[in-house]
Amino acid sequence: MTWQFVLFYVAAIGILVLHFTGFLARNNLEWLVLVLAVAVFPAVIYL
Repeated sequence: MTWQFVLFYVAAIGILVLHFTGFLARNNLEWLVLVLAVAVFPAVIYL
């Protein structure tokens, strides 16, 4: 596993934690969840 994958997973987990705690909604940053979904979408289609 390369450092890019590790960085992506850490960012994804961080975004999800912030989403479920309500931090993103309070600060009008819910678009980060959509960016994460778009980043994961090609891998889901490939599998």
